[in-house]
Amino acid sequence: MKRKSILFLALFSVLAVNAQWKPQGDKIKTKWAEQVDPKKPLPEYPRPIMERGQWKNLNGLWSYKIQEFGKAAPSKYDGQILVPFAAESSLSGVMKDVGSKNELWYETNFSIESGWNGKNILLHFGAVDWKTEVFINDVKVGSHTGGYTPFSFDITPFIKKGSNQKLVVKVWDPSNDGTQPRGKQVKNPEGIWYTPVTGIWQTVWIEPVNAKNITDLRTTPNIDQNTISIKADVKGAETGDLVEVSVLENGKEIANEKAVVGESNDIVLTAPKLWSPESPFLYQTKVRLISKNKVVDEVKSYFAMRKISSKRDENGVMRMQLNNKDYFQFGPLDQGWWPEGLYTAPTDEALKYDIIKTKELGFNMIRKHVKVEPERWYTHCDQLGILVWQDMPSGDDQPIWQDKKYFEGTELQRTPKSQEIYKKEWREIMDHLYSYPSIVVWVPFNEAWGQFKTVEITEWTKNHDPSRLINSSSGGNHFQTGDILDLHKYPAPELYLYDARRVTVLGEYGGIGLPLEGHLWRANDNWGYVKFKNQAEVTAEYVKYAEILKNLVKTGFSAAVYTQTTDVEGEVNGFMTYDRKVDKMDFKAVNKINTEVINTLNK
Repeated sequence: MKRKSILFLALFSVLAVNAQWKPQGDKIKTKWAEQVDPKKPLPEYPRPIMERGQWKNLNGLWSYKIQEFGKAAPSKYDGQILVPFAAESSLSGVMKDVGSKNELWYETNFSIESGWNGKNILLHFGAVDWKTEVFINDVKVGSHTGGYTPFSFDITPFIKKGSNQKLVVKVWDPSNDGTQPRGKQVKNPEGIWYTPVTGIWQTVWIEPVNAKNITDLRTTPNIDQNTISIKADVKGAETGDLVEVSVLENGKEIANEKAVVGESNDIVLTAPKLWSPESPFLYQTKVRLISKNKVVDEVKSYFAMRKISSKRDENGVMRMQLNNKDYFQFGPLDQGWWPEGLYTAPTDEALKYDIIKTKELGFNMIRKHVKVEPERWYTHCDQLGILVWQDMPSGDDQPIWQDKKYFEGTELQRTPKSQEIYKKEWREIMDHLYSYPSIVVWVPFNEAWGQFKTVEITEWTKNHDPSRLINSSSGGNHFQTGDILDLHKYPAPELYLYDARRVTVLGEYGGIGLPLEGHLWRANDNWGYVKFKNQAEVTAEYVKYAEILKNLVKTGFSAAVYTQTTDVEGEVNGFMTYDRKVDKMDFKAVNKINTEVINTLNK
């Protein structure tokens, strides 16, 4: 009877949790929405490029309250919210607007594992949009601004004896009432603008470390010298402390080097295997922090040997090169939005799915459009083999489309505070993503959205990371700076400008629309640059544009980006519907023509 009682209580507990939470609204959802477990949403390790063995996921049902800006911490809450899904999303179980006049409060309790005694406890947030304040056991332990990068706090001094630790988080996000980077979020979504994302939208977790610990890894390959440089940032280091790096190929150690803390480990590899979309080989690493002959910290990581550059070809055209060979980069504009989770994919399988489908379409690149993804997304790109152009999420004022000045060199006059926010967040994004080999291009601005001091920002970006190409202004406000001239032309490709000194690319084109009943975010007002009635028509139009593109590759284009991977809210111009349930084009036909486009140059 006792065993039956325990099973009954366990079942009752599961049912009670599920009864407290359910997806809100009646809009379309992907198949993965049904797989979300409110007891352990997104359970995967959130930082695969720097992995430790011990950690604890804090995702799940937390208490929440939306209340007027500036009020004291609530004594009562509105209900429960499923972390890490934004308050406006269906999967949060809330699906309420927050807005610039309110703040979103969270509260939860967690316990520290018994085996972590004597360790320092780090509290990590994958991403929270936008201004965050964090309290442990009623003590404010830190704050952060920026909606796209991780941050953490050492909460060790504030841990109480006993099993329960109280965590309170306060978030304010002004959406498009503010000047901060926000991508396509607006408080009144329509056309190409989407629903706001407020609050926690990536995994929250804790991990135990020693007082001396590795805080970051910066990995830089040099295929011309057959070297990999790995530099570890360390907290609490003393004179004499060492960083040891072991490099493994298919599980076998092939190199081992030590360097004092603060110096990079520059490791020579014999005949290294190069990474490419066709052969995405990754070397594994173990990085150890050694103090007084003892290992006090160890993390697992990986790297790839690859080089991105540009060079003039035999016809005098500047070409992108991958691993010192001309390489045509071709891929979709990928917004990374989900009907049930907005910025947050419902599961890790879903997060990976769009990359797999992009490869299935025959592409070798993704332009990640005005959004930064969770770290697991970039690892999936590294593992599957896809190049990434990483946009800076846009913010501040958007251009007036009818006003040609936005495309004739007139820049936005941003306030000093707005400029400071931009630079801080862009630097943090670049530093955060630096070691992911799939990223080959940084895009500071898109179509003049918030574009300011273009030459200064581009040169600053290049100086900050000289290992990648800089696409200063994709599709608008062209200045003679950076590595790339980027044209946008809808719907059909056209080479209407050319730069003999820089790489010329078609940063956006296409946008062929096909609204499919039963798979629409909204019943009316769906939008595409051109619209057709069935799969055969949109596929034929896509192939027609690709045939045009083949000729333009020969005359000057070195890369192209088709709009887009999926439908998004009111946009119906994806290869797939927003719920990912229907492929809207003939993928085999698209793969065939895409391969021909790529092989025009990559022979």
